[in-house]
Amino acid sequence: MKAVWYERTGAAPDVLTVGEQPEPQAGPGEVRVRLHASGVNPADCNRRGGRGYLMEYPRVVPNSDGAGMVDQTGPGADPGLLGKRVWLYNGQRGRAFGTAAEFIALDEELVSPLPDDVGFIEGACLGIPCMTAWHCVFMDGPVSGRTVLVQGGAGAVGHFAVQLAVWGGARVLATVDGEPKSRHALAGGAAATIDFRPDDVADRVLELTAGAGVDRIVEVDFGGNLSADLKNAEAERRDRRLRFARRRRAPAAVLRSAAQEHHRARGAAARHARRQPQGGAAGGGRLAAWGKRAHQRFPGVRSGRYRTGSSRGGSGDQARHGGRQVRRVTTAYAIFTYSKSPG
Repeated sequence: MKAVWYERTGAAPDVLTVGEQPEPQAGPGEVRVRLHASGVNPADCNRRGGRGYLMEYPRVVPNSDGAGMVDQTGPGADPGLLGKRVWLYNGQRGRAFGTAAEFIALDEELVSPLPDDVGFIEGACLGIPCMTAWHCVFMDGPVSGRTVLVQGGAGAVGHFAVQLAVWGGARVLATVDGEPKSRHALAGGAAATIDFRPDDVADRVLELTAGAGVDRIVEVDFGGNLSADLKNAEAERRDRRLRFARRRRAPAAVLRSAAQEHHRARGAAARHARRQPQGGAAGGGRLAAWGKRAHQRFPGVRSGRYRTGSSRGGSGDQARHGGRQVRRVTTAYAIFTYSKSPG
């Protein structure tokens, strides 16, 4: 089969090889998918580029998301999946061979039916971005009748979050960068957009909500937008006495603590990964454990993806607050939801 792979990390033109590889065979509990489309996410690029990850396997076929047709089922897998249109995720998550190939064999639990009226290209975008958006919007309970702020409403995750929140009955405000992206977010169902370059996001939020603020913030760039999120949280606290989850604790303090703790967890995971013979994969467990504890340690701030980590920000990607520096988190895997109440 035709495939793309790399055997060392670096810039794409330097390390990617296009050629022939053996066709995989479906093993016990697996299905084989003839791929029609492969989705590329920031984590795939960061893994290939060596940004926050070491080489996990001697040879890697990248990309975790994809869509296609099941053309083979292994022992114990559902034979009814044969010939079905599916979308899939985690193709290269804990595995060497992802979706940048003509075929992939993986656990049948990682494939889902793709409706006939949804194209394969759209299906290949449903894994990391859409699932992350779903977690961020609904992980703290229903959003019907609530106001949700989506930071980055024209991006992949943010645009899915806008649509899902509207579908769930919320009034959605979305931050954007420029008129074309504003039109894109509005087309997804946003009630209003805020251009974060000329506008003060927190002030505009209070204007658009008559001073009430928002019930939840879906955040896709925690470090980059930290100042606006903290200002919005502090403004809400001044305007009304909030029960922040189960504790009376300032939202700004909780957001700041969560950012600092996440930074420490990433550092510990990276240090742990460097000591492992298989490279960066082993460090993910620590980040996963942090994600599962986050809602207990920082009520109201919830990690959107528990099974994934985040890439290391650049040296200049920092947000200063209270005399402290918080390193920027830039991937879809380090996404947080802020909520005034537990649900």
